Amino acid sequence: MSVTPESPAELTRRTMLRRAAAVGLAVPAAGLLSACATSGGDKENEQVAGGTKSATNPLGVKEDAPIEVVIFNGGYGEKYATDVHEPLYKKAFPKAEVKHQATQAVSTVLQPRFASGNPPEFVNNSGEKLMDFGALVNDGQLQDLTELWDAPSVDDPAKKVRDTVVPGTVEAGSFNGKPYVLYYVSTVFGIWYSGKLFKDNGWAPAKNWDEFMTLLNNIKGKGITPYGYAGANAAYYQWNVILTQAAKIGGTDVLKNIDNLEDGAWKQDAVKQAAEAWAEVGAKFIDKSFEGLKHTDVQLRQNQYKVALYPSGDWLEGEQKKDTPAGFEYRLMPVPSLTASDKLPATALRATAGEGYFVSAKSKNPKGGLEYMRQMLSKAGAKGFTEVVKAPTVVTAGSEGFSFPPGVASSQAALKAAGQDVFNLYFDGWYKELDTEARTATNELMFGRIKADAFVERIQKRADAIKKDSSVAKFKR
Repeated sequence: MSVTPESPAELTRRTMLRRAAAVGLAVPAAGLLSACATSGGDKENEQVAGGTKSATNPLGVKEDAPIEVVIFNGGYGEKYATDVHEPLYKKAFPKAEVKHQATQAVSTVLQPRFASGNPPEFVNNSGEKLMDFGALVNDGQLQDLTELWDAPSVDDPAKKVRDTVVPGTVEAGSFNGKPYVLYYVSTVFGIWYSGKLFKDNGWAPAKNWDEFMTLLNNIKGKGITPYGYAGANAAYYQWNVILTQAAKIGGTDVLKNIDNLEDGAWKQDAVKQAAEAWAEVGAKFIDKSFEGLKHTDVQLRQNQYKVALYPSGDWLEGEQKKDTPAGFEYRLMPVPSLTASDKLPATALRATAGEGYFVSAKSKNPKGGLEYMRQMLSKAGAKGFTEVVKAPTVVTAGSEGFSFPPGVASSQAALKAAGQDVFNLYFDGWYKELDTEARTATNELMFGRIKADAFVERIQKRADAIKKDSSVAKFKR
């Protein structure tokens, strides 16, 4: 997934405007110009000299150079950083100061820092207000991680870091073949329900569409909202379900074509069929008032047994830990098959390395940022993360001996049952503008304002515009 950075000799007005768009903010051009003009030559923004390489410091980090860590305080919280990863870095480099900041609005906090040439070393780029990975790569803001992946691992110097993670991890964070992002959490997507609610009512998870319709009708008969998601900020969860359905119908090339901006990719029969099926769910089985709610509002309703089915990733259980009643028992149901002629089985699902982290190439101490990642990818770093947030990482030895709570145990069982029928998609990380359009169109579809034809037409139109825009970096897989 990578692109060759433009590496302009100087920040032109067009580049700065694109950068402002990349982080999702409307910032006056004059403000950006002023910030860049006043800070570009400031010595305090210059990178520190490297340290001496050794067996314990293979990346050559300057041992007393500070690093700054910015964490998205969302579903996984920030304790894994403050209680696990940052102490590991301090143990390896006791003379170094580790500055910590947590936020729920990454772009709002960091846009001025990137514009002025003074970004933090390490960023957990996630949440509703994340920065555009593709645009950051195109502007040369992200550090190439090849040196990290080829470095000896913390636990076994004879083994490279890349050999300690599950297959596909490096590729998931690569742009046209060059790695820039570490996706750290092993994430499984599907439809979530309460094991207790289903057991109490004698319901079973649906494997095909007929079973799914029967289940939704039975739930509705109990006075419970059968299916819900939050239209205010979580339409991503629902377009993910629609495209998962499309992949099951037509095979994984359906998603590959979308990622690669192939002509007519969104108008493929499989996408339209999936949109039609889920538009019916929207028409019959959701609460229209949910369009104005945020994800935590709908998730709380599910914990109160007012909503039966909810689409999400397996961070959900940890995110709702404080509001989940005893005995609730989260369970994952893969998206049901639409017809017997689907190309992928009912067990197929979307799973990937998720939750993106990067090192700022133009920070003062990028070597320190790379070393921070190396510590994250150690057994201690991975196990500590899992113990704090109850979610598996991409480190293969990171979950050994750990007993997951019901929801994650369920998602891991579903992943095992899927076998080789596991897929992923990338366009949302490559083209933030296309992701935004897909979210808007999904709300329109699910809340009954447009039909499937208009849904695919609308997103295809935006995909075509992006494909024709020479200022937007293109990625292929």
